[in-house]
Amino acid sequence: MTFRKIIALLAYLLPLLVLAQQKKPNIVWIFSDDHSYQTIGAYGGRLESLDPTPNIDRLAAEGMRFDKAYVENSICAPSRATLLTGKMSHMHKKVDNTKKSVFDHDQQQFQKILQKNGYQTAMIGKIHLPGKMQGFDYWEVLPGQGKYYNPDFITEEGDTNYKGEYVTDVITDRALNWLENEREQDKPFMMMVHHKAPHRNWDPAERHMGKYEDVEIPEPENFLDDYATRTTAAHKQEMDIATSMNLERDLKASGDLYANDPRFKSRYEKIAKENMKGEELTKWKYQTYMKDYLRCIWSVDESVGEIMKSLKEQGIDENTIVIYSSDQGFYMGEHGWFDKRFMYEESFRTPLIVKWPKTVKPGSVNTDLVQNIDLAETFLDLAGAPIPEDMQGKSIVPLLKAETPDNWRKSLYYHYYEYPGAHSVRKHEGVANKRYKLIRFYGQDVPNGEEWEFYDIKSDPSEMNNIYASTDYAKSISEMKTELIGLRAKYGVTK
Repeated sequence: MTFRKIIALLAYLLPLLVLAQQKKPNIVWIFSDDHSYQTIGAYGGRLESLDPTPNIDRLAAEGMRFDKAYVENSICAPSRATLLTGKMSHMHKKVDNTKKSVFDHDQQQFQKILQKNGYQTAMIGKIHLPGKMQGFDYWEVLPGQGKYYNPDFITEEGDTNYKGEYVTDVITDRALNWLENEREQDKPFMMMVHHKAPHRNWDPAERHMGKYEDVEIPEPENFLDDYATRTTAAHKQEMDIATSMNLERDLKASGDLYANDPRFKSRYEKIAKENMKGEELTKWKYQTYMKDYLRCIWSVDESVGEIMKSLKEQGIDENTIVIYSSDQGFYMGEHGWFDKRFMYEESFRTPLIVKWPKTVKPGSVNTDLVQNIDLAETFLDLAGAPIPEDMQGKSIVPLLKAETPDNWRKSLYYHYYEYPGAHSVRKHEGVANKRYKLIRFYGQDVPNGEEWEFYDIKSDPSEMNNIYASTDYAKSISEMKTELIGLRAKYGVTK
């Protein structure tokens, strides 16, 4: 073939290659920290009438809501490492939030594979994995937990401080800047917009402080749970609203930290004047906590709306898959708690909503068992990129197409490692299917080194009655123990 013919052939093929690249879907992954499914309107429940998430609800109305999405370890850094690697905590080695557990950025991560397969990649916001990010064409992340106000960010070029600004707004603005001005217009992209909110200490944007001011937030039915049938872990935790929620840092109502902040003046006055104690104080703490939490969510929801608007204005919304999720669930007063960590439903389960124009049926609901080990594989599958065999999850693309495979999983494995640690939740592992949940608490400060709990989720969805000792369930308990052993072997768990 002559040189002239080669040039002519390339001139013919190049536009076709560009067109093929353009047809690959863009992926926008909006992620929040500790956002409970209970506080998303689309999930219903006692808080639905508060209308806390109109834009996320619209996303669900235009896409698919997953009602059985779970995590494998309900704590921030391990969850994020799982999302990047598609592996359980013990495999990617980031098992807890401590410095003893280090994430190796050199290991395989889905965004590196996307890059090799023609995708631009961007990460903006919270990642909670110290070290230089890899596999991103652009990244701007918070150091550690980050700050709500005057946040610092780390970039490839160095550190930046956004003085006088609110963290959710900064993350949104930086994401929109990349989306609208900095990406290559002729290449598909994966943009990760990962918010700090609504992580503790729930410090809202000033513009949202008036929301819910005159509203009485409904309490969960088990708000005053006494853990009568539960084992040591539930009794000895340090995440109850009554005694573990701090008046100064968490509720901004005492001490010097927020004393000069006009947003919280009335709280300081109330605590100083009224001698609240016992149940009265606990209920006030709950109301204050919930309102600040919901106010933080409003900023995240606004961010979702702005990003969706930008996609539409750029004319790329029909070829962009938008995913909303969180790194784990959170307690909204259930069992009298805040925080996460336990395998109980509120922290084990996480929201997951996917909009995929022309593929996902609007307003659809999926009830298959999905776990955060599945997302890395899903992103690769959506992009038509190869999925490494050592990833431990499954792509949910068939589920998005309303085609549940016959061999889809029937149970989930969970493992929490951080004890001793914040909130004093004992180490535990467990197995859950759609009907039953079996939990084994083990190790230090667990009587006899091991305690068990078993729940019938169908008859006891709030997990109030541990029936491990019930002879009526002996067969089911035995079967779940066998399943636990099988999942440990499947995922290579050795401890």
